[in-house]
Order: sequence, then C-alpha cells, then structure tokens
Amino acid sequence: MKRPGKKAATDRNFVVALARGLDVLRAFRPNDGLLGNQEIAARTNLPKPTVSRLTYTLTKLGYLTPVPRFEKYQLAPSALLLGYAALANLGVRQLSEPFREQLMRETGGAVAIGGRDRLSMIYIGQSRHGVVNVQLDVGSRIPIATTAMGRAYIWALPEDERAVLMRELREHYGSRWPKIRDGIERAGETVAKTGFTISAGEWQDDVHAVGVALRLNDGTGPYAINCGAPAFRFTEERLRTDIGPRLVAMVRNIEAALGGLAPQTNQTSTPSNKELNKKPKPGGRLARVAEGIR
Repeated sequence: MKRPGKKAATDRNFVVALARGLDVLRAFRPNDGLLGNQEIAARTNLPKPTVSRLTYTLTKLGYLTPVPRFEKYQLAPSALLLGYAALANLGVRQLSEPFREQLMRETGGAVAIGGRDRLSMIYIGQSRHGVVNVQLDVGSRIPIATTAMGRAYIWALPEDERAVLMRELREHYGSRWPKIRDGIERAGETVAKTGFTISAGEWQDDVHAVGVALRLNDGTGPYAINCGAPAFRFTEERLRTDIGPRLVAMVRNIEAALGGLAPQTNQTSTPSNKELNKKPKPGGRLARVAEGIR
C-alpha cells in the first residue's frame, strides 16, 4: 500500500479516523497471536486512549475478537476476509505461479512475488520446498531498502515516485541512511547492466537473493520477484552468472505472456501448456487475461 501523496494535515479528503483504524489492523503481524491496547499503541504511535476507542469500534464491527482473559485482541474472520479477497483479485499471483514453481525446481531456491507496503515489500505469492533458512510466506514483510526484491521495485518506479520514496527512507533510517543509500545506488547500476538486483547478506547475513521488477501494462504495480536461498547454496558468483539471468528470463516470459509476445528462451524454460492451463482463481483483470492466454 502506497502512502498518500499529500500529508494528512493538508489533504481535506483524507479521513484521519479511518487511517488510524486501519493502522490498528496493520499492527497485527503473522504469528503475532494476541495484542493488547498497549502493544498496539506502541506499534502505531497512537495514544493509548485513542487505541482503546478504535479497538472497541473494530470489535463492534467484527474486525477484532476480544480475549477478555488476557485483555487482548486477535484479528477476526471479517479482517481475514479482506486479505483473502485481495489475494483472489491479484491475478498476477496466479499467473506467475507455474513460472515460479519451475524456477524453484531448477535452482533449488525460494521464489516469491511481492508488492509495496509503505517502506516494505509484502509477499503475495511464494514458491518454496524444503529451502532451509527461508521461512517467509504469503503476508510476510521484508524491508524495501535492503532486499533484492525491494531494490528491484525501487528502480522500477518513475523518477518522481522514486525520489519521494527515497526521502521517506532517509527519514526512516536516519544515521544509517548513507550506507543504505549506497546499496540502493549500487543496485541501480546493477539493474542497468544486468536487469536484476542482488542482496548478499545485506538484509540477513545467511541469505542471498536476486530480484527483478515485474512491469504490467494495466496500470497496476510494479511488482517484484525474488529468488533466494542460504548463502552457502547461492554464492555471489552463482547469483550473478546463473540465478540472476534465469530470474530475468522468467519475469520477461511472464510479461510476454501478458502482452501476447513470444517468450524468451535464455537460461530458463517456459512452463508447459499443462502448467499454464491450470485455471487461475477467479477475480481481477489479470486473472481474466490469464484465462485468455490458454
């Protein structure tokens, strides 16, 4: 989710109360379990009395379930429905699945597709099988500034949008920003030369990955796809000479499928007709496109 272009204080159309309520829901993360008002206030930077009113309202609306014994809350099924509805309408998630699965089998790495969520990338699709040290799944967030997926996304943005995001990152990271900025700039140089970005231990010491931006022609996105594995399996040399080129070819094949173009054959093969003939789950423009390319 991108942040609003205008500051809330100056945007007359911005509903602050709604934004705060959504921030309370966003405070819940995968594997969190229960959260109390004090924990939610710490995560949202909202006053505790405000949080108490918001959790009360969200409980009445069915988005939170109170657990009186612990004086805490958990997400209710109505909140989960929003997430599942969003996934069902992301046709790119279904369309990319056979490509991701094949690259996973060919390389032994975990392959994921994600979109921006403020200063993070959020996984909307994940293909992994027995990849140790890679425990991320759908709904997981990773930093946009230090990961291969995030850096690929940054360099897919129009220049003005990228400048806004870089200012937000500078404010967020403070004194750490110069080093992080250098990594982002190096990623831009790598994208210009190779089409992919690399993060070799810059986010997690023992995880190496490459990332490639996925650009769509329907006005949505951009998205980004990564392929990662433990550092001992994906050395930096292999990232540059093998995994990166394979991921670039895979992403271009997805874009070609969406645009009705001939797929690339360099480095990685195109999924079989049987794999592409898997019927995507209904919903979303891309899902309808996927129906049409069979």
